[in-house]
Amino acid sequence: MTLQTPLCELLEIEYPIVQAPIGSATNPELAAAVSNAGGLGHLAVTWRDLGETRAVIRETRELTDEPFAVNLVLDDATTTVETEDHLETILEAGAEIVTLSFGDAAPYVGRIHDAGAVVTRTVGSAEAARTAVDAGVDIVVTQGLEAGGHVQSEVATTALVPSVADAVGGEVPIVAAGGIADGRGIAAALALGADGAWLGTRFVATEEAAVHDTYQRRLRESDETDTEYTTLFDKGWPGMPHRVLRNETLERWEHEGRPPTGERPGETDIVATTEAGNPIERYDEALATPNVDGDIESMALFAGQSVGLTDEIRSAGTVVEELASETRDAIDGLPGRRRDDG
Repeated sequence: MTLQTPLCELLEIEYPIVQAPIGSATNPELAAAVSNAGGLGHLAVTWRDLGETRAVIRETRELTDEPFAVNLVLDDATTTVETEDHLETILEAGAEIVTLSFGDAAPYVGRIHDAGAVVTRTVGSAEAARTAVDAGVDIVVTQGLEAGGHVQSEVATTALVPSVADAVGGEVPIVAAGGIADGRGIAAALALGADGAWLGTRFVATEEAAVHDTYQRRLRESDETDTEYTTLFDKGWPGMPHRVLRNETLERWEHEGRPPTGERPGETDIVATTEAGNPIERYDEALATPNVDGDIESMALFAGQSVGLTDEIRSAGTVVEELASETRDAIDGLPGRRRDDG
C-alpha cells in the first residue's frame, strides 16, 4: 500500500515522515540520510553563524538530491543572529523548505514564498494553527506536550491533532509531533487527521545524529516515565518549557524544594566543556554533542515520552524504512481492513 498523503505531494517525498529539527544534533549526514531514504531530513541552524549555515546547507545538498528542510527559531530570547539576516542566508543558500517555530511567522512568509520556498509553522493550539494558515503558511506542525526538547504546547498530541484538523484541515497539510517513535504512532497520527509525523527523539538515537554516546545510552535505557516537563535548564533560553530525561541535576533541585533561578543548588557549577573549551554550567540548555567533555549525565538530555520506544541506535535510513514498514503494517492490521484494500 502507498503512504502518499498531501504532505508527500507538496514536499515531493516518498513517506510522510519528517525528522524534527533537533538542534545541534542535526548535521548534513543525518538530514541527507533521512531524505535519501524517502522521508524529509532537517537542519536546525538557529544557533549556527551565517557562514556555518551556508556550509551545512551546501554539504547536505552535496549528499542528497532529495528535498530537505531548514529550521529557524523566531524567539529573540535564544537567537544569536538577526532573523532577517539568517533567513536571507538560508534562502540564498537554496533552501526549498523553511520551517519556523517559537515566534510569529507572519513577517517572513511572503519573503519565503517570493524565493519559491515552502514554509511551515509549528503550533500548540488550534487557534495558533488558524493564525498561521491565515498568515499564508503552507504546512502546520502540531507539537503536543509529549514532545522532547523545547515545547510550546500544554495539550497532548491525541487531543491537539483533531482540534487542528477541525480548524484548518483540508486547507493545508498537518504534521503531528510529540510522542511518536514508531509506525503505530504514525498510523495513529494519520487517523487523527494529520498528513504526516514529525519525530525527534527517535532520530536523536541514530548513528548519524551529532550527540554524545552517553546521551544515546540514556535514551536506550530510559522508558516513558523517565522524562520531565520543566523549565529547569533555562540558561540560554529563559522561561521556555522543555522535556528532558530525569537526572541528578533535576533530582537534586527537587530535593532542595525546587528553588527559583539564582538559588538552585550548584547554580554556577561547570559540569562540562565544549570542544572549544567553553564552559557549560549546570542549568545550561546546551546539547550534549559528541565532543563535549565532562559530566554528560548532569546536562539537559532532551527526550520525549516516546523514549520508551527508542531502545536501539540504528542508521537514520534504516529507521525511516522501518517506520514506513511499521506504518503499513499498523494500518493493514486495523480491524476490518484487509491487505488488498489498497
